[in-house]
Amino acid sequence: MKFLTSQLMAALRQRQMRRNLTALLRYVAVLAVVILVYSLLFHVLMVYEGQEHSWLTGFYWTLTVMSTLGFGDITFHSDLGRGFSILVLMSGIVLLLIVLPFAFIRYFYAPWLEAQIRVTAPRQLAPGIRGHVVICAFDALAESLIERFRATATPYVVLEPDPSRAVALHADGVHVVTGERDSIRTYESVRVGEASLVVANMDDATNTNIILTIREHSERVPILAIAEDKDAVDILELSGATQVVPLKHRLGQQLSARVSAGLHQAQAIGRFKDLVIAELPVHETNLAGKTIRETRLREVTGLSIVAYWERGRLLPARPDAVLSDYAVVVLVGTEEQLERLNAMFSVYEPNENPVVVIGGGKVGRAAVRALGRRKLRVSVVERDEALRPFLEQIADDVRIGNAADIDVMRAAGIDKAPSVVITTHDDATNIYIAVYCRKLNPDARIVSRITHERNFEAIHRAGADFVLGETALGARTVLSVLQQRELIVVGEGVDVFVVDCPPTLCGRTLAESGIGARTGMTVIGLQKGEEVTDTLGAETRLEPGTRLLLLGTNEQRQELRRLFERGAGRRARNGAGQPPAPS
Repeated sequence: MKFLTSQLMAALRQRQMRRNLTALLRYVAVLAVVILVYSLLFHVLMVYEGQEHSWLTGFYWTLTVMSTLGFGDITFHSDLGRGFSILVLMSGIVLLLIVLPFAFIRYFYAPWLEAQIRVTAPRQLAPGIRGHVVICAFDALAESLIERFRATATPYVVLEPDPSRAVALHADGVHVVTGERDSIRTYESVRVGEASLVVANMDDATNTNIILTIREHSERVPILAIAEDKDAVDILELSGATQVVPLKHRLGQQLSARVSAGLHQAQAIGRFKDLVIAELPVHETNLAGKTIRETRLREVTGLSIVAYWERGRLLPARPDAVLSDYAVVVLVGTEEQLERLNAMFSVYEPNENPVVVIGGGKVGRAAVRALGRRKLRVSVVERDEALRPFLEQIADDVRIGNAADIDVMRAAGIDKAPSVVITTHDDATNIYIAVYCRKLNPDARIVSRITHERNFEAIHRAGADFVLGETALGARTVLSVLQQRELIVVGEGVDVFVVDCPPTLCGRTLAESGIGARTGMTVIGLQKGEEVTDTLGAETRLEPGTRLLLLGTNEQRQELRRLFERGAGRRARNGAGQPPAPS
């Protein structure tokens, strides 16, 4: 009762709640006047019929009729009296049974309930948390980041100004704190000065305000800002952002890096220390049809094949796995080894036909510019005539029209194009175009953008060879900044994880560890100190202090943590020894 009273008093202190209560009381006053008038008319009509009743009886009769209880112990005998009873009954249904409950809920109960929710919304970061990531808005990027943070046990907090939504997010297991993003008190409540990173993921104008507000409190905390427009990069940096990522521009660059055109060469997709991770399309090379063992790439170049893509699926590099003509191998080695490989494949005659880019928006234009830097010819298909002047400055050929029109696509050179890059922001359109392009040119490498991760499988079934979304790229970018390493983008749904060797695996060989068999992840390298090696075998021993470079999905990373890392923590607390090596 004491808690209820305090909640009610807190609600009454709010100006809007007082206004609502005033409106409710006015209605109750009108209702009381109506009941009083009906009670007076009851007496007048009863006298007209020759009946005598007390004033309390009149009030009692009015309430029983208006509330539809109708006990029937007091009745009128004349038609005038019965007509009056009908009037009282109908008005009672409206005033007491419809309007009064609605007014009570609208002006009192709902605001009071909302006030309760506001009080229960988290307003402070839990004590003891240090080195956390502050995410300024809950959106698709935040969801993707939270999923990865859970897999790696990284502390985080999301800012949400709406207390009701904050409560809902909290109920869903999201670590959230409610507060205005332009208030310094909000950042004090999440101890932003002790954070390892702040992610400003709003629009450019709001991000500028967020950065300036944070800098009032802390000059040292790293701030990564997501820029919608490349032109906003300078403004965000001047505001105090440590790093600014124009995500759409980066997405176009990443899509262009997966294009197969010109000379047959392996494209570097990321670096870790001195280790280079690259991809090499097998199409029209002597690797097609061979097993990984038969390629002898490690013997000839020193590069290791750690996995390979097969129509959108990343498969482990087993020695007896056969590489089809459409496979793309993932290689790990040094820069010198990569150059040696590219020199070997320079003998193949390149496809000099233009790469077809579908869509001339921000992502499409970034892809065209990146392809131009590789000295590749580009033909763009775009529906909006207004974009023609911008596209003609950077592309070799521009076709205005519908990509579903066969004449437009053939004029753009789809029949002989080495690669197609699909960059529209609509997933359904991209899936449709991927099916169409695969039919028009079965040999082309199709690279596509997606907006929603749920469409990843669908667009691969449609014929896309490589798919990347803005959300996944943004999450990987944040993780690379957080871990202070270069961005590595293997593909949608697949990441490179850097993990300290779990104590339960130290001293075992890779074969004995069971990492691949039990989690599906691939160990692509080992780091000890500043030295990184990719020369691994089944007998390679995992030593204490070693860091593992692992290739796999977020779900596989969670499984690794469940099997090896969490178990190690429990055994350490219980003082138990190591279990026997898994089979």
